Amino acid sequence: MTDLNINWKGFYRSVFALVIPMAIQNLINVGVTAADVVMLGKVGEKVLSGASLAGQVQFIMTLIFYGITSGATVLTAQYWGKKDTRTIERVMGMGLSAGLVTACFFAVAAIGIPQVLMKIYTSDPEVIAEGVKYLRIVGLSYLFMAVTQVYLNIMRSIERVVVATVVYAVSLLVNIVINAVLIFGLCGFPVLGIRGAAIGTLCARFLETAMVLFYALFKNHVVRIRPVDLVKIDRLLLKDYITYAMPVVLNELMWGLGSSANTAVIGHLGSAAVAANSVAQVARQLATVMAFGVSNATAIYLGKTIGEQKLDHAKAYAKRFIWLSLILGSVGAVMILIAAPIANASLALTGQAKEYLYFMFFVMSYFTIAQSLNTTMVVGIFRSGGDTRFGLIMDVSTMWGFSILLGAVAAFILHLDVPVVYVLLMSDELIKVPITVKRYLSYKWLRDVTREREELAAVI
Repeated sequence: MTDLNINWKGFYRSVFALVIPMAIQNLINVGVTAADVVMLGKVGEKVLSGASLAGQVQFIMTLIFYGITSGATVLTAQYWGKKDTRTIERVMGMGLSAGLVTACFFAVAAIGIPQVLMKIYTSDPEVIAEGVKYLRIVGLSYLFMAVTQVYLNIMRSIERVVVATVVYAVSLLVNIVINAVLIFGLCGFPVLGIRGAAIGTLCARFLETAMVLFYALFKNHVVRIRPVDLVKIDRLLLKDYITYAMPVVLNELMWGLGSSANTAVIGHLGSAAVAANSVAQVARQLATVMAFGVSNATAIYLGKTIGEQKLDHAKAYAKRFIWLSLILGSVGAVMILIAAPIANASLALTGQAKEYLYFMFFVMSYFTIAQSLNTTMVVGIFRSGGDTRFGLIMDVSTMWGFSILLGAVAAFILHLDVPVVYVLLMSDELIKVPITVKRYLSYKWLRDVTREREELAAVI
Protein backbone atom coordinates (compact mmCIF):
# COMPACT_ATOMS: atom_id res chain seq x y z
CA MET A 1 0.00 0.00 0.00
CA THR A 2 2.90 2.37 0.71
CA ASP A 3 4.05 2.26 -2.94
CA LEU A 4 0.83 3.83 -4.25
CA ASN A 5 1.94 7.41 -3.47
CA ILE A 6 -1.59 8.37 -2.46
CA ASN A 7 -2.25 12.04 -1.75
CA TRP A 8 -4.09 11.49 1.53
CA LYS A 9 -4.79 15.18 2.05
CA GLY A 10 -6.51 15.23 -1.34
CA PHE A 11 -8.36 12.05 -0.41
CA TYR A 12 -9.77 13.54 2.79
CA ARG A 13 -10.70 16.77 1.01
CA SER A 14 -12.61 14.84 -1.65
CA VAL A 15 -14.25 12.52 0.90
CA PHE A 16 -15.42 15.27 3.22
CA ALA A 17 -16.67 17.26 0.24
CA LEU A 18 -19.08 14.32 -0.11
CA VAL A 19 -19.56 13.48 3.56
CA ILE A 20 -20.43 16.92 4.91
CA PRO A 21 -23.28 17.73 2.47
CA MET A 22 -24.67 14.20 2.89
CA ALA A 23 -24.39 14.41 6.67
CA ILE A 24 -26.27 17.71 6.55
CA GLN A 25 -28.92 16.01 4.37
CA ASN A 26 -29.21 13.16 6.87
CA LEU A 27 -29.45 15.68 9.70
CA ILE A 28 -32.18 17.60 7.89
CA ASN A 29 -34.13 14.41 7.17
CA VAL A 30 -33.90 13.42 10.82
CA GLY A 31 -34.84 16.98 11.70
CA VAL A 32 -38.21 16.48 10.00
CA THR A 33 -38.88 13.49 12.26
CA ALA A 34 -37.44 15.26 15.28
CA ALA A 35 -39.71 18.26 14.70
CA ASP A 36 -42.74 15.97 14.77
CA VAL A 37 -41.47 14.21 17.92
CA VAL A 38 -40.79 17.45 19.81
CA MET A 39 -44.03 19.18 18.82
CA LEU A 40 -46.30 16.17 19.14
CA GLY A 41 -44.51 15.16 22.36
CA LYS A 42 -45.80 18.41 23.85
CA VAL A 43 -49.35 17.52 22.77
CA GLY A 44 -49.38 14.12 24.47
CA GLU A 45 -48.00 10.58 24.65
CA LYS A 46 -50.82 8.96 22.62
CA VAL A 47 -50.45 11.46 19.77
CA LEU A 48 -46.66 11.01 19.70
CA SER A 49 -47.02 7.23 19.70
CA GLY A 50 -49.61 7.35 16.90
CA ALA A 51 -47.39 9.45 14.62
CA SER A 52 -44.33 7.33 15.46
CA LEU A 53 -46.03 4.04 14.61
CA ALA A 54 -47.73 5.46 11.51
CA GLY A 55 -44.28 6.55 10.36
CA GLN A 56 -43.27 2.89 10.13
CA VAL A 57 -45.21 2.64 6.85
CA GLN A 58 -43.12 5.43 5.32
CA PHE A 59 -40.00 3.95 6.92
CA ILE A 60 -40.43 0.65 5.05
CA MET A 61 -41.20 2.43 1.78
CA THR A 62 -38.18 4.70 2.17
CA LEU A 63 -35.95 1.67 2.67
CA ILE A 64 -37.24 0.21 -0.59
CA PHE A 65 -36.41 3.52 -2.29
CA TYR A 66 -32.99 3.37 -0.68
CA GLY A 67 -32.54 -0.19 -1.90
CA ILE A 68 -33.54 0.80 -5.43
CA THR A 69 -31.10 3.70 -5.52
CA SER A 70 -28.29 2.00 -3.58
CA GLY A 71 -28.46 -0.87 -6.04
CA ALA A 72 -28.35 1.64 -8.86
CA THR A 73 -25.34 3.31 -7.22
CA VAL A 74 -23.40 0.07 -7.64
CA LEU A 75 -23.66 0.73 -11.38
CA THR A 76 -23.82 4.52 -11.61
CA ALA A 77 -20.75 5.20 -9.44
CA GLN A 78 -18.63 2.83 -11.52
CA TYR A 79 -20.01 4.21 -14.80
CA TRP A 80 -19.26 7.67 -13.46
CA GLY A 81 -15.64 6.57 -13.09
CA LYS A 82 -15.78 5.67 -16.81
CA LYS A 83 -17.61 8.97 -17.60
CA ASP A 84 -20.44 7.08 -19.32
CA THR A 85 -23.31 9.46 -18.51
CA ARG A 86 -25.78 8.04 -21.03
CA THR A 87 -25.76 4.67 -19.27
CA ILE A 88 -26.27 6.47 -15.96
CA GLU A 89 -29.41 8.11 -17.42
CA ARG A 90 -30.75 4.70 -18.38
CA VAL A 91 -30.14 3.34 -14.88
CA MET A 92 -31.86 6.38 -13.38
CA GLY A 93 -34.88 5.82 -15.63
CA MET A 94 -35.25 2.28 -14.29
CA GLY A 95 -34.89 3.55 -10.73
CA LEU A 96 -37.60 6.21 -11.16
CA SER A 97 -40.00 3.67 -12.66
CA ALA A 98 -39.45 1.25 -9.79
CA GLY A 99 -39.80 4.05 -7.22
CA LEU A 100 -43.10 5.35 -8.60
CA VAL A 101 -44.64 1.86 -8.73
CA THR A 102 -43.58 1.30 -5.10
CA ALA A 103 -44.97 4.67 -3.99
CA CYS A 104 -48.36 4.00 -5.60
CA PHE A 105 -48.69 0.73 -3.67
CA PHE A 106 -47.87 2.32 -0.30
CA ALA A 107 -50.04 5.39 -0.94
CA VAL A 108 -53.09 3.25 -1.72
CA ALA A 109 -52.50 1.18 1.44
CA ALA A 110 -51.97 4.23 3.70
CA ILE A 111 -55.06 6.05 2.44
CA GLY A 112 -57.28 3.02 1.95
CA ILE A 113 -56.56 0.72 4.91
CA PRO A 114 -54.83 2.81 7.61
CA GLN A 115 -56.55 0.93 10.47
CA VAL A 116 -55.17 -2.39 9.25
CA LEU A 117 -51.65 -0.94 9.06
CA MET A 118 -51.83 0.58 12.54
CA LYS A 119 -53.10 -2.64 14.13
CA ILE A 120 -49.85 -4.32 13.04
CA TYR A 121 -47.95 -2.10 15.46
CA THR A 122 -50.28 -1.57 18.40
CA SER A 123 -53.54 -2.68 19.99
CA ASP A 124 -54.15 0.63 21.78
CA PRO A 125 -57.35 2.11 20.23
CA GLU A 126 -56.36 5.71 21.01
CA VAL A 127 -52.95 5.31 19.38
CA ILE A 128 -54.57 3.61 16.36
CA ALA A 129 -57.08 6.45 15.97
CA GLU A 130 -54.31 9.08 15.96
CA GLY A 131 -52.22 7.08 13.48
CA VAL A 132 -55.17 6.72 11.10
CA LYS A 133 -55.62 10.51 11.02
CA TYR A 134 -51.95 10.89 10.11
CA LEU A 135 -51.78 8.20 7.42
CA ARG A 136 -54.85 9.36 5.48
CA ILE A 137 -53.20 12.72 4.85
CA VAL A 138 -49.53 11.83 4.59
CA GLY A 139 -50.09 8.90 2.20
CA LEU A 140 -50.26 11.22 -0.82
CA SER A 141 -46.77 12.53 -0.05
CA TYR A 142 -45.30 9.11 -0.88
CA LEU A 143 -45.63 9.83 -4.62
CA PHE A 144 -43.58 13.01 -4.28
CA MET A 145 -40.97 11.17 -2.22
CA ALA A 146 -40.45 8.60 -4.97
CA VAL A 147 -39.27 11.20 -7.48
CA THR A 148 -37.24 13.22 -4.99
CA GLN A 149 -35.40 10.42 -3.24
CA VAL A 150 -34.57 8.35 -6.31
CA TYR A 151 -33.32 11.35 -8.28
CA LEU A 152 -31.27 12.91 -5.48
CA ASN A 153 -29.67 9.60 -4.52
CA ILE A 154 -28.61 9.04 -8.12
CA MET A 155 -27.16 12.56 -8.12
CA ARG A 156 -25.13 11.60 -5.05
CA SER A 157 -23.51 8.74 -6.95
CA ILE A 158 -22.14 11.19 -9.54
CA GLU A 159 -20.88 13.54 -6.82
CA ARG A 160 -23.70 16.09 -7.18
CA VAL A 161 -24.48 16.30 -3.47
CA VAL A 162 -25.10 20.00 -2.79
CA VAL A 163 -28.45 20.14 -4.61
CA ALA A 164 -29.98 17.65 -2.17
CA THR A 165 -28.72 19.71 0.77
CA VAL A 166 -30.47 22.83 -0.54
CA VAL A 167 -33.70 20.97 -1.34
CA TYR A 168 -33.93 19.29 2.06
CA ALA A 169 -32.97 22.47 3.97
CA VAL A 170 -35.80 24.46 2.38
CA SER A 171 -38.16 21.53 2.95
CA LEU A 172 -37.24 21.32 6.65
CA LEU A 173 -37.93 25.01 7.24
CA VAL A 174 -41.31 24.80 5.50
CA ASN A 175 -42.20 21.67 7.45
CA ILE A 176 -41.32 23.18 10.84
CA VAL A 177 -43.27 26.38 10.17
CA ILE A 178 -46.42 24.62 8.92
CA ASN A 179 -46.20 22.05 11.73
CA ALA A 180 -46.02 24.74 14.41
CA VAL A 181 -48.87 26.75 12.90
CA LEU A 182 -51.25 23.82 12.38
CA ILE A 183 -50.40 21.56 15.33
CA PHE A 184 -50.83 24.31 17.92
CA GLY A 185 -53.22 26.61 16.00
CA LEU A 186 -50.95 29.65 15.71
CA CYS A 187 -51.74 32.82 13.72
CA GLY A 188 -55.47 32.22 13.86
CA PHE A 189 -55.36 28.72 12.34
CA PRO A 190 -57.35 25.88 13.96
CA VAL A 191 -55.61 23.47 16.35
CA LEU A 192 -55.19 20.33 14.21
CA GLY A 193 -52.79 18.27 16.32
CA ILE A 194 -51.52 15.22 14.47
CA ARG A 195 -53.38 16.25 11.30
CA GLY A 196 -51.34 19.44 11.26
CA ALA A 197 -48.11 17.43 11.35
CA ALA A 198 -49.33 15.34 8.41
CA ILE A 199 -50.26 18.44 6.37
CA GLY A 200 -46.86 19.97 7.10
CA THR A 201 -45.11 16.84 5.84
CA LEU A 202 -47.27 16.72 2.69
CA CYS A 203 -46.55 20.37 1.83
CA ALA A 204 -42.81 19.88 2.41
CA ARG A 205 -42.68 16.81 0.16
CA PHE A 206 -44.53 18.63 -2.64
CA LEU A 207 -42.06 21.50 -2.46
CA GLU A 208 -39.11 19.07 -2.59
CA THR A 209 -40.40 17.51 -5.79
CA ALA A 210 -41.05 20.89 -7.42
CA MET A 211 -37.47 21.99 -6.67
CA VAL A 212 -36.01 18.70 -7.91
CA LEU A 213 -37.90 18.85 -11.21
CA PHE A 214 -36.81 22.45 -11.75
CA TYR A 215 -33.18 21.47 -11.20
CA ALA A 216 -33.46 18.37 -13.39
CA LEU A 217 -35.11 20.15 -16.30
CA PHE A 218 -33.28 23.49 -16.31
CA LYS A 219 -30.00 23.21 -14.39
CA ASN A 220 -28.56 19.71 -14.75
CA HIS A 221 -27.08 19.25 -18.22
CA VAL A 222 -24.81 16.31 -17.33
CA VAL A 223 -27.29 13.56 -16.46
CA ARG A 224 -30.85 14.25 -17.58
CA ILE A 225 -34.23 12.71 -16.85
CA ARG A 226 -35.39 11.33 -20.20
CA PRO A 227 -39.03 10.09 -20.20
CA VAL A 228 -38.10 7.40 -22.74
CA ASP A 229 -35.77 5.81 -20.17
CA LEU A 230 -38.72 5.21 -17.81
CA VAL A 231 -40.42 2.93 -20.34
CA LYS A 232 -37.77 1.77 -22.84
CA ILE A 233 -35.40 -0.50 -20.93
CA ASP A 234 -32.07 -1.82 -22.16
CA ARG A 235 -32.33 -5.58 -21.56
CA LEU A 236 -28.67 -6.18 -20.80
CA LEU A 237 -28.53 -3.20 -18.45
CA LEU A 238 -31.75 -4.38 -16.80
CA LYS A 239 -30.10 -7.75 -16.19
CA ASP A 240 -27.15 -6.02 -14.48
CA TYR A 241 -29.52 -3.81 -12.48
CA ILE A 242 -31.50 -6.80 -11.25
CA THR A 243 -28.33 -8.73 -10.44
CA TYR A 244 -26.87 -5.97 -8.27
CA ALA A 245 -29.91 -3.92 -7.24
CA MET A 246 -32.44 -6.59 -6.29
CA PRO A 247 -30.34 -8.06 -3.46
CA VAL A 248 -30.01 -4.50 -2.12
CA VAL A 249 -33.76 -3.89 -2.39
CA LEU A 250 -34.46 -7.18 -0.60
CA ASN A 251 -31.71 -6.43 1.93
CA GLU A 252 -33.15 -3.01 2.78
CA LEU A 253 -36.69 -4.41 2.81
CA MET A 254 -35.81 -7.29 5.14
CA TRP A 255 -33.81 -4.96 7.37
CA GLY A 256 -36.67 -2.48 7.36
CA LEU A 257 -39.25 -5.14 8.10
CA GLY A 258 -36.99 -6.34 10.89
CA SER A 259 -36.76 -2.85 12.38
CA SER A 260 -40.51 -2.51 11.93
CA ALA A 261 -41.00 -5.87 13.67
CA ASN A 262 -38.94 -4.53 16.57
CA THR A 263 -41.24 -1.53 16.71
CA ALA A 264 -44.29 -3.80 16.60
CA VAL A 265 -42.98 -5.85 19.53
CA ILE A 266 -42.30 -2.67 21.51
CA GLY A 267 -45.70 -1.31 20.43
CA HIS A 268 -47.43 -4.15 22.27
CA LEU A 269 -45.50 -3.39 25.46
CA GLY A 270 -47.42 -0.15 26.08
CA SER A 271 -47.44 3.49 24.99
CA ALA A 272 -44.69 4.38 27.51
CA ALA A 273 -42.24 2.01 25.79
CA VAL A 274 -43.35 3.25 22.34
CA ALA A 275 -42.88 6.91 23.26
CA ALA A 276 -39.44 6.30 24.81
CA ASN A 277 -38.31 4.23 21.83
CA SER A 278 -39.48 6.87 19.34
CA VAL A 279 -37.27 9.44 21.09
CA ALA A 280 -34.34 7.00 21.36
CA GLN A 281 -34.55 6.23 17.63
CA VAL A 282 -34.43 9.92 16.76
CA ALA A 283 -31.38 10.32 19.02
CA ARG A 284 -29.69 7.42 17.24
CA GLN A 285 -30.47 8.91 13.83
CA LEU A 286 -29.06 12.27 14.87
CA ALA A 287 -25.93 10.63 16.28
CA THR A 288 -25.24 8.69 13.08
CA VAL A 289 -25.68 11.43 10.46
CA MET A 290 -21.92 11.77 9.94
CA ALA A 291 -21.31 8.02 10.06
CA PHE A 292 -24.03 7.38 7.48
CA GLY A 293 -22.58 10.19 5.39
CA VAL A 294 -19.28 8.28 5.45
CA SER A 295 -20.97 5.04 4.37
CA ASN A 296 -22.64 6.75 1.40
CA ALA A 297 -19.42 8.53 0.48
CA THR A 298 -17.61 5.19 0.66
CA ALA A 299 -19.92 3.63 -1.93
CA ILE A 300 -19.53 6.60 -4.27
CA TYR A 301 -15.78 7.10 -3.87
CA LEU A 302 -14.80 3.43 -4.01
CA GLY A 303 -17.24 2.75 -6.85
CA LYS A 304 -15.69 5.53 -8.91
CA THR A 305 -12.18 4.28 -8.03
CA ILE A 306 -13.03 0.72 -9.08
CA GLY A 307 -14.57 2.04 -12.31
CA GLU A 308 -11.23 3.76 -12.98
CA GLN A 309 -9.53 0.34 -12.56
CA LYS A 310 -7.54 1.49 -9.50
CA LEU A 311 -8.10 -1.60 -7.38
CA ASP A 312 -5.07 -1.21 -5.11
CA HIS A 313 -6.15 2.35 -4.36
CA ALA A 314 -9.62 1.05 -3.52
CA LYS A 315 -8.14 -1.32 -0.91
CA ALA A 316 -6.19 1.51 0.73
CA TYR A 317 -9.17 3.86 0.71
CA ALA A 318 -11.47 1.19 2.22
CA LYS A 319 -9.22 0.85 5.27
CA ARG A 320 -9.35 4.60 5.92
CA PHE A 321 -13.15 4.58 5.60
CA ILE A 322 -13.38 1.90 8.30
CA TRP A 323 -11.35 4.00 10.73
CA LEU A 324 -13.50 7.03 9.98
CA SER A 325 -16.65 5.02 10.74
CA LEU A 326 -15.30 3.89 14.12
CA ILE A 327 -14.28 7.40 15.14
CA LEU A 328 -17.57 8.99 14.10
CA GLY A 329 -19.60 6.16 15.64
CA SER A 330 -17.85 6.70 18.97
CA VAL A 331 -18.53 10.44 18.83
CA GLY A 332 -22.20 9.66 18.17
CA ALA A 333 -22.33 7.34 21.17
CA VAL A 334 -21.08 10.08 23.48
CA MET A 335 -23.66 12.51 22.06
CA ILE A 336 -26.48 10.06 22.84
CA LEU A 337 -25.38 9.70 26.47
CA ILE A 338 -25.19 13.47 26.87
CA ALA A 339 -28.63 13.94 25.26
CA ALA A 340 -30.54 11.55 27.57
CA PRO A 341 -31.21 13.94 30.46
CA ILE A 342 -31.94 16.81 28.04
CA ALA A 343 -34.59 14.76 26.22
CA ASN A 344 -36.19 13.64 29.47
CA ALA A 345 -36.46 17.22 30.72
CA SER A 346 -37.92 18.55 27.45
CA LEU A 347 -40.77 16.12 26.69
CA ALA A 348 -44.13 15.55 28.36
CA LEU A 349 -43.56 11.85 29.12
CA THR A 350 -44.89 9.75 31.99
CA GLY A 351 -42.56 8.62 34.77
CA GLN A 352 -42.42 5.11 33.33
CA ALA A 353 -41.55 6.41 29.86
CA LYS A 354 -38.74 8.52 31.31
CA GLU A 355 -37.23 5.48 33.05
CA TYR A 356 -37.34 3.53 29.78
CA LEU A 357 -35.81 6.44 27.90
CA TYR A 358 -32.64 6.54 30.03
CA PHE A 359 -32.05 2.83 29.52
CA MET A 360 -32.83 2.92 25.79
CA PHE A 361 -30.38 5.77 25.27
CA PHE A 362 -27.66 3.68 26.94
CA VAL A 363 -28.39 0.74 24.59
CA MET A 364 -28.37 3.09 21.60
CA SER A 365 -24.92 4.41 22.55
CA TYR A 366 -23.09 1.13 21.91
CA PHE A 367 -25.55 0.16 19.15
CA THR A 368 -24.48 3.29 17.24
CA ILE A 369 -20.80 2.32 17.16
CA ALA A 370 -21.53 -1.15 15.80
CA GLN A 371 -24.04 0.18 13.28
CA SER A 372 -21.59 2.80 11.98
CA LEU A 373 -18.94 0.14 11.34
CA ASN A 374 -21.33 -2.38 9.77
CA THR A 375 -23.02 0.21 7.56
CA THR A 376 -19.73 1.52 6.19
CA MET A 377 -18.65 -2.00 5.26
CA VAL A 378 -21.94 -3.38 3.93
CA VAL A 379 -23.50 -0.27 2.36
CA GLY A 380 -20.26 1.44 1.41
CA ILE A 381 -17.37 -0.95 0.79
CA PHE A 382 -19.14 -4.14 -0.28
CA ARG A 383 -21.75 -2.52 -2.51
CA SER A 384 -19.14 -0.35 -4.25
CA GLY A 385 -17.79 -3.52 -5.85
CA GLY A 386 -21.12 -5.24 -6.53
CA ASP A 387 -21.05 -7.50 -3.45
CA THR A 388 -24.74 -7.00 -2.69
CA ARG A 389 -25.91 -10.50 -1.73
CA PHE A 390 -23.79 -10.74 1.40
CA GLY A 391 -25.70 -8.02 3.26
CA LEU A 392 -29.02 -9.67 2.45
CA ILE A 393 -27.92 -13.04 3.82
CA MET A 394 -26.37 -11.53 6.92
CA ASP A 395 -29.33 -9.29 7.84
CA VAL A 396 -31.90 -12.05 7.39
CA SER A 397 -29.89 -14.46 9.54
CA THR A 398 -28.88 -12.11 12.36
CA MET A 399 -32.14 -10.16 12.64
CA TRP A 400 -34.83 -12.70 11.86
CA GLY A 401 -32.92 -15.72 13.10
CA PHE A 402 -31.66 -14.17 16.32
CA SER A 403 -32.58 -10.70 17.65
CA ILE A 404 -36.22 -10.50 16.54
CA LEU A 405 -36.90 -14.14 17.39
CA LEU A 406 -35.42 -13.85 20.89
CA GLY A 407 -37.02 -10.46 21.50
CA ALA A 408 -40.48 -11.73 20.54
CA VAL A 409 -40.09 -14.83 22.72
CA ALA A 410 -38.96 -12.66 25.64
CA ALA A 411 -41.90 -10.28 25.20
CA PHE A 412 -44.83 -12.56 24.40
CA ILE A 413 -43.93 -15.97 25.85
CA LEU A 414 -41.61 -15.27 28.79
CA HIS A 415 -43.17 -11.85 29.53
CA LEU A 416 -39.83 -10.36 30.54
CA ASP A 417 -39.34 -6.70 31.47
CA VAL A 418 -39.09 -4.03 28.75
CA PRO A 419 -35.31 -3.42 29.24
CA VAL A 420 -34.50 -7.12 28.68
CA VAL A 421 -36.67 -7.27 25.58
CA TYR A 422 -35.06 -4.09 24.26
CA VAL A 423 -31.50 -5.38 24.67
CA LEU A 424 -32.39 -8.55 22.76
CA LEU A 425 -34.13 -6.64 19.96
CA MET A 426 -31.13 -4.34 19.57
CA SER A 427 -28.47 -7.09 19.62
CA ASP A 428 -28.18 -7.74 15.87
CA GLU A 429 -25.60 -5.05 15.09
CA LEU A 430 -23.17 -6.47 17.66
CA ILE A 431 -23.50 -9.95 16.14
CA LYS A 432 -22.79 -8.60 12.65
CA VAL A 433 -19.41 -7.02 13.48
CA PRO A 434 -17.13 -10.12 13.30
CA ILE A 435 -19.01 -11.38 10.22
CA THR A 436 -18.59 -8.13 8.28
CA VAL A 437 -14.93 -7.79 9.27
CA LYS A 438 -14.20 -11.28 7.98
CA ARG A 439 -15.93 -10.49 4.67
CA TYR A 440 -13.99 -7.26 4.32
CA LEU A 441 -10.65 -9.02 4.78
CA SER A 442 -11.53 -11.57 2.06
CA TYR A 443 -11.64 -8.79 -0.62
CA LYS A 444 -14.40 -10.68 -2.45
CA TRP A 445 -16.15 -7.32 -2.78
CA LEU A 446 -13.47 -5.82 -5.04
CA ARG A 447 -14.90 -6.15 -8.60
CA ASP A 448 -15.56 -4.01 -11.70
CA VAL A 449 -19.18 -4.64 -12.79
CA THR A 450 -19.44 -2.20 -15.72
CA ARG A 451 -19.87 -2.98 -19.45
CA GLU A 452 -18.57 -1.17 -22.48
CA ARG A 453 -21.03 1.25 -24.09
CA GLU A 454 -20.85 -0.60 -27.41
CA GLU A 455 -21.94 -3.80 -25.71
CA LEU A 456 -25.04 -2.09 -24.33
CA ALA A 457 -25.83 -0.30 -27.58
CA ALA A 458 -25.89 -3.63 -29.39
CA VAL A 459 -29.01 -4.78 -27.55
CA ILE A 460 -31.14 -1.60 -27.72
